[in-house]
Amino acid sequence: MKELVCLGVFLILSTLFAIAMVVAGFVCQYRRKGGMKESTYECGIVPENDARIDFDIKYFNYAILFLIFDIETVFLYPFAVFANSLGMFAVIEAFVFVLLLLFGLFYGINKKILRWL
Repeated sequence: MKELVCLGVFLILSTLFAIAMVVAGFVCQYRRKGGMKESTYECGIVPENDARIDFDIKYFNYAILFLIFDIETVFLYPFAVFANSLGMFAVIEAFVFVLLLLFGLFYGINKKILRWL
């Protein structure tokens, strides 16, 4: 019973502390806003144009494919080190893993994700 009381006090105090920090953030915030304060750079240099740059979706697709095959190498490296001691079931699982990634690659090729133009 004593443990439950301690847990309840801890939960109540931690919740009150979190609420107090949020309230303190609102109370202590800087409220004066001006033209230079809301600009992109606050160093005194007037920005020439908008800071947003439109990225083509092709870069995102290549980044996702890179991550997929980068993760594949990270997962297959320990397998390659211990392949002799793992057994046949692990070899089959590794082939299934590679086949799933190849299926994703061929799906991307069929959807023409890798076409640049």
